[in-house]
Amino acid sequence: MRLVVLGGGESGVGTAILGKKKGYDVFVSDFGNIKYNYKEVLGLHNIAWEEEKHTEGLILNADIVMKSPGIPDKAPIIKALKKKDIPVISEIEFASQFIDVETIGITGSNGKTTTTMLTHYLLKQGSLNVGLAGNIGKSFAWQVAENKHEGYVLELSSFQLDGIRNYRPHIAVITNISPDHLDRYEYKYELYIEAKFRITMNQTKDDYLVYDADDEIISKWLENNKIKAQKIPFSLTHEVKNGVYLKGDTIISNINKDEFTMPTHELSLEGKHNVKNAMAATAVAQLMRIRKDTIRESLSDFQGVEHRLEKVLKIQNVQYINDSKATNTNATFFALDSMNTPTVWIVGGVDKGNDYDELMPLVREKVKAIVCLGVDNKKIMDAFSNVVDVMVETASMQEAVKVAQKLAEKGDTVLLSPACASFDLFESYEDRGKQFKNAVQNL
Repeated sequence: MRLVVLGGGESGVGTAILGKKKGYDVFVSDFGNIKYNYKEVLGLHNIAWEEEKHTEGLILNADIVMKSPGIPDKAPIIKALKKKDIPVISEIEFASQFIDVETIGITGSNGKTTTTMLTHYLLKQGSLNVGLAGNIGKSFAWQVAENKHEGYVLELSSFQLDGIRNYRPHIAVITNISPDHLDRYEYKYELYIEAKFRITMNQTKDDYLVYDADDEIISKWLENNKIKAQKIPFSLTHEVKNGVYLKGDTIISNINKDEFTMPTHELSLEGKHNVKNAMAATAVAQLMRIRKDTIRESLSDFQGVEHRLEKVLKIQNVQYINDSKATNTNATFFALDSMNTPTVWIVGGVDKGNDYDELMPLVREKVKAIVCLGVDNKKIMDAFSNVVDVMVETASMQEAVKVAQKLAEKGDTVLLSPACASFDLFESYEDRGKQFKNAVQNL
Protein backbone atom coordinates (compact mmCIF):
# COMPACT_ATOMS: atom_id res chain seq x y z
CA MET A 1 0.00 0.00 0.00
CA ARG A 2 1.39 3.37 -1.01
CA LEU A 3 0.73 6.28 1.37
CA VAL A 4 1.46 9.77 0.06
CA VAL A 5 1.61 12.56 2.62
CA LEU A 6 1.03 16.09 1.34
CA GLY A 7 2.67 18.62 3.67
CA GLY A 8 5.88 18.03 5.61
CA GLY A 9 4.87 19.77 8.83
CA GLU A 10 3.92 18.32 12.23
CA SER A 11 0.84 16.35 11.09
CA GLY A 12 2.51 15.21 7.85
CA VAL A 13 5.69 13.92 9.45
CA GLY A 14 3.68 12.22 12.23
CA THR A 15 1.52 10.46 9.64
CA ALA A 16 4.60 9.40 7.65
CA ILE A 17 6.18 7.84 10.77
CA LEU A 18 2.98 5.98 11.68
CA GLY A 19 2.50 4.85 8.06
CA LYS A 20 6.05 3.50 7.90
CA LYS A 21 5.57 1.66 11.21
CA LYS A 22 2.39 0.06 9.84
CA GLY A 23 4.14 -1.20 6.71
CA TYR A 24 3.09 1.38 4.10
CA ASP A 25 5.36 2.53 1.28
CA VAL A 26 5.51 6.23 2.32
CA PHE A 27 6.34 9.38 0.34
CA VAL A 28 6.15 12.97 1.66
CA SER A 29 5.64 15.90 -0.71
CA ASP A 30 5.59 19.57 0.31
CA PHE A 31 4.92 22.46 -2.08
CA GLY A 32 6.89 24.76 0.26
CA ASN A 33 9.98 24.11 2.35
CA ILE A 34 10.27 21.36 4.95
CA LYS A 35 11.89 22.48 8.21
CA TYR A 36 15.37 21.10 8.85
CA ASN A 37 14.37 19.15 12.00
CA TYR A 38 11.55 17.40 10.11
CA LYS A 39 13.94 16.46 7.28
CA GLU A 40 16.22 14.87 9.87
CA VAL A 41 13.33 12.85 11.33
CA LEU A 42 12.24 11.67 7.86
CA GLY A 43 15.85 10.66 7.13
CA LEU A 44 16.11 8.69 10.38
CA HIS A 45 13.00 6.72 9.41
CA ASN A 46 14.18 6.22 5.79
CA ILE A 47 11.16 8.05 4.40
CA ALA A 48 11.47 9.56 0.90
CA TRP A 49 10.45 13.25 0.54
CA GLU A 50 10.48 16.21 -1.82
CA GLU A 51 10.00 19.94 -1.25
CA GLU A 52 9.04 23.03 -3.30
CA LYS A 53 7.04 20.87 -5.69
CA HIS A 54 4.41 18.15 -6.06
CA THR A 55 5.66 15.58 -8.60
CA GLU A 56 2.50 14.03 -10.05
CA GLY A 57 4.25 10.82 -11.08
CA LEU A 58 5.17 10.15 -7.44
CA ILE A 59 1.80 11.18 -6.02
CA LEU A 60 -0.92 9.96 -8.38
CA ASN A 61 0.13 6.32 -7.85
CA ALA A 62 -0.97 6.47 -4.19
CA ASP A 63 -3.50 4.10 -2.64
CA ILE A 64 -4.30 6.71 -0.02
CA VAL A 65 -3.31 10.35 0.54
CA MET A 66 -3.09 12.26 3.81
CA LYS A 67 -3.49 15.98 3.22
CA SER A 68 -2.26 18.51 5.78
CA PRO A 69 -5.04 20.84 6.99
CA GLY A 70 -3.43 23.92 5.42
CA ILE A 71 -3.84 22.64 1.81
CA PRO A 72 -7.14 23.78 0.26
CA ASP A 73 -9.32 21.44 -1.83
CA LYS A 74 -8.86 23.74 -4.82
CA ALA A 75 -5.09 23.04 -4.98
CA PRO A 76 -4.31 21.50 -8.41
CA ILE A 77 -2.77 18.33 -6.91
CA ILE A 78 -5.94 17.67 -4.82
CA LYS A 79 -8.13 18.13 -7.91
CA ALA A 80 -5.92 15.67 -9.81
CA LEU A 81 -6.20 13.09 -6.99
CA LYS A 82 -9.98 13.46 -6.80
CA LYS A 83 -10.23 13.00 -10.56
CA LYS A 84 -8.53 9.63 -10.12
CA ASP A 85 -10.77 8.73 -7.13
CA ILE A 86 -7.78 8.37 -4.81
CA PRO A 87 -9.03 8.82 -1.20
CA VAL A 88 -7.74 12.03 0.44
CA ILE A 89 -8.08 11.98 4.24
CA SER A 90 -6.83 13.90 7.28
CA GLU A 91 -4.21 12.84 9.81
CA ILE A 92 -6.99 12.31 12.39
CA GLU A 93 -8.75 9.80 10.10
CA PHE A 94 -5.52 7.97 9.25
CA ALA A 95 -4.27 7.64 12.83
CA SER A 96 -7.62 6.81 14.44
CA GLN A 97 -7.85 3.45 12.59
CA PHE A 98 -4.80 2.24 14.56
CA ILE A 99 -6.12 2.86 18.08
CA ASP A 100 -8.59 0.98 20.24
CA VAL A 101 -8.76 3.67 22.95
CA GLU A 102 -11.33 6.45 23.27
CA THR A 103 -10.86 10.00 22.03
CA ILE A 104 -12.45 13.27 23.01
CA GLY A 105 -12.79 15.53 19.96
CA ILE A 106 -13.19 19.28 20.54
CA THR A 107 -14.11 21.77 17.83
CA GLY A 108 -15.61 25.26 17.60
CA SER A 109 -14.83 28.62 16.06
CA ASN A 110 -13.42 29.93 19.36
CA GLY A 111 -12.43 28.57 22.72
CA LYS A 112 -11.39 25.18 21.40
CA THR A 113 -7.72 25.47 22.41
CA THR A 114 -8.53 26.62 25.95
CA THR A 115 -11.27 23.98 26.29
CA THR A 116 -8.97 21.25 24.92
CA MET A 117 -6.09 22.16 27.23
CA LEU A 118 -8.39 22.55 30.24
CA THR A 119 -10.11 19.21 29.52
CA HIS A 120 -6.73 17.48 29.15
CA TYR A 121 -5.57 19.06 32.43
CA LEU A 122 -8.70 17.89 34.30
CA LEU A 123 -8.29 14.32 33.03
CA LYS A 124 -4.54 14.24 33.77
CA GLN A 125 -5.14 15.57 37.30
CA GLY A 126 -7.71 12.77 37.61
CA SER A 127 -4.85 10.29 36.90
CA LEU A 128 -5.96 9.34 33.36
CA ASN A 129 -3.11 8.69 30.92
CA VAL A 130 -4.35 10.81 28.00
CA GLY A 131 -2.48 12.39 25.11
CA LEU A 132 -3.07 15.95 23.87
CA ALA A 133 -3.04 16.40 20.09
CA GLY A 134 -4.87 17.61 16.98
CA ASN A 135 -4.16 21.28 16.46
CA ILE A 136 -1.83 21.39 19.48
CA GLY A 137 1.58 19.99 20.29
CA LYS A 138 2.95 16.70 18.99
CA SER A 139 0.82 15.26 16.21
CA PHE A 140 -1.83 12.63 16.93
CA ALA A 141 -0.34 10.18 14.40
CA TRP A 142 3.13 10.54 15.94
CA GLN A 143 1.73 9.81 19.41
CA VAL A 144 -0.23 6.81 18.08
CA ALA A 145 3.04 5.50 16.56
CA GLU A 146 4.66 5.74 20.01
CA ASN A 147 1.57 4.14 21.60
CA LYS A 148 1.95 5.50 25.13
CA HIS A 149 -1.57 6.74 25.89
CA GLU A 150 -4.86 5.20 27.00
CA GLY A 151 -6.94 7.95 25.38
CA TYR A 152 -6.59 11.28 23.58
CA VAL A 153 -8.01 14.78 23.82
CA LEU A 154 -7.97 16.24 20.30
CA GLU A 155 -8.46 19.85 19.21
CA LEU A 156 -10.05 19.57 15.76
CA SER A 157 -10.35 22.31 13.15
CA SER A 158 -12.99 22.28 10.43
CA PHE A 159 -10.20 21.43 7.94
CA GLN A 160 -9.28 18.30 9.92
CA LEU A 161 -12.96 17.32 10.13
CA ASP A 162 -13.33 17.78 6.34
CA GLY A 163 -10.93 14.87 5.93
CA ILE A 164 -12.63 12.31 8.18
CA ARG A 165 -14.65 9.32 6.97
CA ASN A 166 -14.94 6.87 9.89
CA TYR A 167 -13.36 8.74 12.81
CA ARG A 168 -15.66 8.60 15.84
CA PRO A 169 -14.94 10.45 19.08
CA HIS A 170 -16.52 8.93 22.21
CA ILE A 171 -17.16 12.49 23.43
CA ALA A 172 -17.49 15.32 20.91
CA VAL A 173 -17.53 18.96 22.02
CA ILE A 174 -18.69 21.94 19.93
CA THR A 175 -17.81 25.11 21.85
CA ASN A 176 -19.60 27.53 19.48
CA ILE A 177 -19.97 28.32 15.77
CA SER A 178 -19.40 31.73 14.18
CA PRO A 179 -18.23 32.70 10.68
CA ASP A 180 -14.55 31.77 10.16
CA HIS A 181 -12.38 30.48 7.29
CA LEU A 182 -15.20 31.27 4.86
CA ASP A 183 -12.55 31.75 2.16
CA ARG A 184 -12.11 27.93 2.27
CA TYR A 185 -15.88 27.26 2.11
CA GLU A 186 -16.83 29.20 -1.03
CA TYR A 187 -17.90 32.02 1.34
CA LYS A 188 -20.91 29.86 2.28
CA TYR A 189 -21.52 29.82 6.03
CA GLU A 190 -23.68 26.67 5.82
CA LEU A 191 -20.74 24.66 4.38
CA TYR A 192 -18.55 25.70 7.32
CA ILE A 193 -21.35 24.75 9.79
CA GLU A 194 -21.70 21.31 8.13
CA ALA A 195 -17.92 20.81 8.45
CA LYS A 196 -18.08 21.41 12.21
CA PHE A 197 -20.93 18.94 12.69
CA ARG A 198 -18.96 16.18 10.94
CA ILE A 199 -17.52 15.63 14.44
CA THR A 200 -20.72 13.79 15.46
CA MET A 201 -21.58 12.03 12.17
CA ASN A 202 -20.15 8.63 13.18
CA GLN A 203 -21.16 8.73 16.83
CA THR A 204 -23.54 6.09 18.25
CA LYS A 205 -26.06 6.10 21.11
CA ASP A 206 -23.17 5.17 23.44
CA ASP A 207 -21.35 8.43 22.65
CA TYR A 208 -21.89 12.03 23.77
CA LEU A 209 -22.13 15.46 22.13
CA VAL A 210 -21.36 18.33 24.52
CA TYR A 211 -22.47 21.68 23.06
CA ASP A 212 -23.30 25.31 23.80
CA ALA A 213 -27.10 25.45 24.11
CA ASP A 214 -26.98 29.29 23.94
CA ASP A 215 -25.51 29.18 20.43
CA GLU A 216 -28.33 29.76 17.92
CA ILE A 217 -26.48 28.15 15.02
CA ILE A 218 -25.84 24.95 16.99
CA SER A 219 -29.39 24.78 18.39
CA LYS A 220 -30.93 25.33 14.97
CA TRP A 221 -28.78 22.64 13.35
CA LEU A 222 -29.68 20.13 16.09
CA GLU A 223 -33.39 20.92 15.63
CA ASN A 224 -33.16 20.20 11.90
CA ASN A 225 -30.79 17.21 11.95
CA LYS A 226 -30.99 13.91 13.83
CA ILE A 227 -27.91 12.68 15.70
CA LYS A 228 -27.37 9.37 17.50
CA ALA A 229 -25.15 10.63 20.32
CA GLN A 230 -26.56 11.58 23.74
CA LYS A 231 -26.83 15.36 24.00
CA ILE A 232 -25.09 17.15 26.89
CA PRO A 233 -25.87 20.90 26.69
CA PHE A 234 -24.26 23.75 28.65
CA SER A 235 -25.75 27.22 29.10
CA LEU A 236 -25.16 30.57 30.79
CA THR A 237 -28.79 31.65 30.37
CA HIS A 238 -31.12 28.78 31.29
CA GLU A 239 -31.36 25.57 33.29
CA VAL A 240 -30.66 22.41 31.25
CA LYS A 241 -31.38 18.76 31.96
CA ASN A 242 -28.44 16.37 32.00
CA GLY A 243 -25.93 19.14 31.33
CA VAL A 244 -24.20 22.16 32.86
CA TYR A 245 -25.70 25.59 33.57
CA LEU A 246 -25.21 28.80 35.53
CA LYS A 247 -27.44 29.64 38.47
CA GLY A 248 -26.57 33.09 39.82
CA ASP A 249 -22.77 32.92 40.09
CA THR A 250 -22.56 29.14 40.47
CA ILE A 251 -21.84 26.53 37.81
CA ILE A 252 -24.12 23.51 38.30
CA SER A 253 -23.46 20.24 36.50
CA ASN A 254 -26.09 17.52 36.81
CA ILE A 255 -24.70 14.90 34.45
CA ASN A 256 -25.61 11.26 35.20
CA LYS A 257 -27.67 12.52 38.20
CA ASP A 258 -24.42 13.37 40.00
CA GLU A 259 -24.48 17.07 40.92
CA PHE A 260 -21.31 19.16 40.92
CA THR A 261 -21.23 22.86 41.84
CA MET A 262 -18.53 25.52 41.57
CA PRO A 263 -18.72 29.30 42.17
CA THR A 264 -17.47 31.20 39.08
CA HIS A 265 -15.21 33.47 41.19
CA GLU A 266 -13.11 30.39 42.01
CA LEU A 267 -12.27 29.74 38.33
CA SER A 268 -8.68 30.59 37.44
CA LEU A 269 -9.75 31.88 34.00
CA GLU A 270 -11.58 35.21 33.77
CA GLY A 271 -14.43 36.27 31.46
CA LYS A 272 -17.84 34.89 30.44
CA HIS A 273 -16.42 32.89 27.54
CA ASN A 274 -14.12 31.08 29.98
CA VAL A 275 -17.10 30.13 32.15
CA LYS A 276 -18.39 28.33 29.03
CA ASN A 277 -15.01 26.69 28.39
CA ALA A 278 -14.99 25.50 32.02
CA MET A 279 -18.54 24.14 31.64
CA ALA A 280 -17.57 22.12 28.55
CA ALA A 281 -14.45 20.70 30.26
CA THR A 282 -16.46 19.90 33.42
CA ALA A 283 -19.02 17.98 31.33
CA VAL A 284 -16.27 15.84 29.81
CA ALA A 285 -14.60 15.27 33.18
CA GLN A 286 -17.90 14.15 34.71
CA LEU A 287 -18.62 11.81 31.79
CA MET A 288 -15.13 10.37 32.35
CA ARG A 289 -15.92 9.89 36.08
CA ILE A 290 -13.27 12.28 37.43
CA ARG A 291 -13.70 12.99 41.16
CA LYS A 292 -15.49 16.25 41.98
CA ASP A 293 -12.69 17.50 44.25
CA THR A 294 -10.21 16.99 41.41
CA ILE A 295 -12.44 18.92 38.96
CA ARG A 296 -12.84 21.77 41.47
CA GLU A 297 -9.10 22.02 42.23
CA SER A 298 -8.15 21.81 38.55
CA LEU A 299 -10.59 24.54 37.49
CA SER A 300 -9.17 26.85 40.14
CA ASP A 301 -5.47 26.38 39.32
CA PHE A 302 -5.37 25.91 35.52
CA GLN A 303 -2.86 28.34 34.02
CA GLY A 304 -4.50 29.35 30.73
CA VAL A 305 -3.19 29.39 27.16
CA GLU A 306 -0.37 31.48 25.71
CA HIS A 307 -1.53 34.18 23.24
CA ARG A 308 -5.12 34.03 24.53
CA LEU A 309 -5.92 37.10 26.72
CA GLU A 310 -2.44 36.73 28.21
CA LYS A 311 -1.43 39.53 30.57
CA VAL A 312 2.07 40.58 29.51
CA LEU A 313 3.16 43.55 31.64
CA LYS A 314 1.85 46.62 33.39
CA ILE A 315 3.92 49.69 32.44
CA GLN A 316 3.14 53.12 33.95
CA ASN A 317 -0.19 51.67 35.09
CA VAL A 318 -1.13 50.57 31.55
CA GLN A 319 -1.92 46.83 31.19
CA TYR A 320 -0.66 45.16 27.97
CA ILE A 321 -2.62 42.06 26.90
CA ASN A 322 -1.62 39.56 24.19
CA ASP A 323 -4.64 38.01 22.47
CA SER A 324 -2.83 37.17 19.23
CA LYS A 325 -4.78 33.90 18.99
CA ALA A 326 -7.92 35.93 18.19
CA THR A 327 -7.88 35.32 14.43
CA ASN A 328 -11.58 36.10 13.83
CA THR A 329 -14.09 38.74 14.96
CA ASN A 330 -15.90 36.39 17.34
CA ALA A 331 -12.73 35.78 19.37
CA THR A 332 -12.09 39.53 19.46
CA PHE A 333 -15.69 40.07 20.60
CA PHE A 334 -14.93 37.99 23.73
CA ALA A 335 -11.68 39.91 24.31
CA LEU A 336 -13.31 43.36 24.05
CA ASP A 337 -16.24 42.15 26.16
CA SER A 338 -13.86 41.30 29.01
CA MET A 339 -12.18 44.76 29.02
CA ASN A 340 -13.06 46.88 32.06
CA THR A 341 -10.90 49.93 31.27
CA PRO A 342 -10.53 52.30 28.25
CA THR A 343 -8.78 50.23 25.58
CA VAL A 344 -6.24 50.96 22.85
CA TRP A 345 -6.95 48.15 20.39
CA ILE A 346 -4.30 46.77 18.01
CA VAL A 347 -6.14 45.04 15.14
CA GLY A 348 -5.55 43.81 11.58
CA GLY A 349 -3.92 41.18 9.38
CA VAL A 350 -5.30 38.89 6.68
CA ASP A 351 -9.08 39.26 6.64
CA LYS A 352 -10.90 35.91 6.19
CA GLY A 353 -14.26 37.47 5.23
CA ASN A 354 -14.83 39.37 8.50
CA ASP A 355 -18.02 41.25 9.32
CA TYR A 356 -17.07 43.95 11.84
CA ASP A 357 -20.66 45.00 12.59
CA GLU A 358 -20.97 42.66 15.58
CA LEU A 359 -18.07 44.51 17.26
CA MET A 360 -19.61 48.00 16.89
CA PRO A 361 -21.40 48.25 20.28
CA LEU A 362 -18.29 47.05 22.15
CA VAL A 363 -15.94 49.31 20.18
CA ARG A 364 -18.18 52.31 20.91
CA GLU A 365 -18.26 51.49 24.59
CA LYS A 366 -14.68 50.36 25.28
CA VAL A 367 -12.21 51.46 22.59
CA LYS A 368 -10.58 54.90 22.77
CA ALA A 369 -8.12 54.39 19.89
CA ILE A 370 -7.38 51.85 17.16
CA VAL A 371 -3.91 50.91 15.93
CA CYS A 372 -4.13 49.05 12.60
CA LEU A 373 -1.45 46.43 11.99
CA GLY A 374 -1.70 44.91 8.53
CA VAL A 375 -0.65 45.26 4.92
CA ASP A 376 -4.18 46.33 3.94
CA ASN A 377 -6.19 48.10 6.65
CA LYS A 378 -8.85 49.70 4.45
CA LYS A 379 -11.74 47.50 5.62
CA ILE A 380 -10.99 48.18 9.29
CA MET A 381 -10.52 51.92 8.68
CA ASP A 382 -13.84 52.09 6.81
CA ALA A 383 -15.68 50.09 9.47
CA PHE A 384 -14.63 52.07 12.52
CA SER A 385 -13.66 55.58 11.36
CA ASN A 386 -17.06 56.95 12.39
CA VAL A 387 -16.95 55.25 15.80
CA VAL A 388 -13.39 55.88 17.06
CA ASP A 389 -11.74 59.31 16.93
CA VAL A 390 -8.13 58.12 16.79
CA MET A 391 -7.04 55.57 14.17
CA VAL A 392 -3.39 55.01 13.22
CA GLU A 393 -1.94 52.70 10.56
CA THR A 394 1.31 50.87 11.34
CA ALA A 395 3.42 48.36 9.39
CA SER A 396 5.37 46.54 12.12
CA MET A 397 4.72 45.23 15.63
CA GLN A 398 7.35 47.50 17.20
CA GLU A 399 5.75 50.55 15.62
CA ALA A 400 2.24 49.42 16.64
CA VAL A 401 3.27 48.95 20.29
CA LYS A 402 5.10 52.31 20.41
CA VAL A 403 2.08 54.12 18.94
CA ALA A 404 -0.23 52.31 21.40
CA GLN A 405 2.00 53.38 24.31
CA LYS A 406 1.73 57.04 23.22
CA LEU A 407 -2.08 56.79 22.95
CA ALA A 408 -2.59 55.02 26.30
CA GLU A 409 -2.97 56.87 29.60
CA LYS A 410 -2.75 55.63 33.20
CA GLY A 411 -5.46 53.07 33.91
CA ASP A 412 -5.91 52.08 30.23
CA THR A 413 -5.36 48.70 28.57
CA VAL A 414 -3.45 48.04 25.34
CA LEU A 415 -5.03 44.97 23.73
CA LEU A 416 -3.56 43.05 20.79
CA SER A 417 -6.62 41.19 19.45
CA PRO A 418 -6.18 41.16 15.67
CA ALA A 419 -9.48 39.50 14.52
CA CYS A 420 -7.49 38.40 11.44
CA ALA A 421 -4.95 35.80 10.35
CA SER A 422 -1.29 36.73 10.72
CA PHE A 423 0.28 35.71 7.45
CA ASP A 424 0.75 39.17 5.90
CA LEU A 425 3.44 40.27 8.39
CA PHE A 426 4.14 37.23 10.58
CA GLU A 427 4.82 33.48 10.32
CA SER A 428 1.92 32.57 12.60
CA TYR A 429 -0.25 33.93 15.40
CA GLU A 430 2.42 32.60 17.84
CA ASP A 431 5.10 34.63 16.06
CA ARG A 432 2.81 37.68 16.17
CA GLY A 433 2.18 37.20 19.91
CA LYS A 434 5.88 36.72 20.69
CA GLN A 435 6.80 39.86 18.72
CA PHE A 436 4.14 41.77 20.70
CA LYS A 437 5.55 40.52 24.01
CA ASN A 438 9.11 41.41 22.95
CA ALA A 439 8.04 44.89 21.84
CA VAL A 440 6.23 45.48 25.17
CA GLN A 441 9.22 44.25 27.17
CA ASN A 442 11.47 46.66 25.22
CA LEU A 443 9.35 49.77 25.90
